[in-house]
Amino acid sequence: MELRQVRYFVAVAEELHFGRAAQRLHIVQPTVSQQVRRLERELGLDLFDRTTRRVTLTAAGAAFLPHARAVLTAERVALDAMAGHRAARDTVLRIGTSVGLGTRLEHVLASLAESAPDLTVELTSSPTANRLQAVREGELDAAFVRGVDRGQGLDLVPVWQDPLVVALPASHPLATGTAVHLADLAALPLRIVPRENNPHLVDLVVAACADAGFAPVLGPAFTTDQDTLAAIATGAPSWTVFYAAQAARLPAGRTAFRPFAPPVPMAETFLAVHPATPARRLAPLLAACRTQRKCPAGLT
Repeated sequence: MELRQVRYFVAVAEELHFGRAAQRLHIVQPTVSQQVRRLERELGLDLFDRTTRRVTLTAAGAAFLPHARAVLTAERVALDAMAGHRAARDTVLRIGTSVGLGTRLEHVLASLAESAPDLTVELTSSPTANRLQAVREGELDAAFVRGVDRGQGLDLVPVWQDPLVVALPASHPLATGTAVHLADLAALPLRIVPRENNPHLVDLVVAACADAGFAPVLGPAFTTDQDTLAAIATGAPSWTVFYAAQAARLPAGRTAFRPFAPPVPMAETFLAVHPATPARRLAPLLAACRTQRKCPAGLT
């Protein structure tokens, strides 16, 4: 038994006329007659008495009618429930976040709140590979990523570039200037995460140092923002790097954040999205990201 057969039966039962039922259903009469006949064959009973002049319900048809109406009512209830779930889903945007977004993320969320006040944003933080897989599986609508040049079935939309800034002791002579030339850091140990933890960042910094004419002297590994900044502030002179948007919201204290003199190392940030995601669903997020592309992050 198919729902359309039940729907056609109810229309004929209420109209007691196959032609009027077909008009009501916006289909041709032979289709209605054919599907009702198939329903009768499946049930093993005639539902209508048909003559050249009139159509009436049989006893079986009259008994079947309330059950058929109940089936169609259940269908409408189910469809309405699913429509409610779609509406709820469409008002929630699930975004995977990346370490170091800092003020960028705050500004994106503020822009979303202004342009789409009915939208609820849920943020998820996880390793890059996990974020990409969650987008592929539909668990996330989009994810911010760095250091990825292909998404294996995902679209990578460039959203902005973040300059790197240097963190060094506030008492160091290099901290007195408005910008630091990378070559001037050659003699100082660099505190940076192991490459396997963030290959994109490590490769970016090492390549920038090579362009400046030196290979960095590696000091103790970068652990957490708090511990690394405290070690730089109080220990032997050393340096590290932060994304500018991240540094803008970190307390300086006895550590100074300074921009690099040109050429400035830049990290590209992408938004990973599934190609099948409707454009209208992501439009507010992409618009909010575009405002950040026009407003370079910096220290405050």
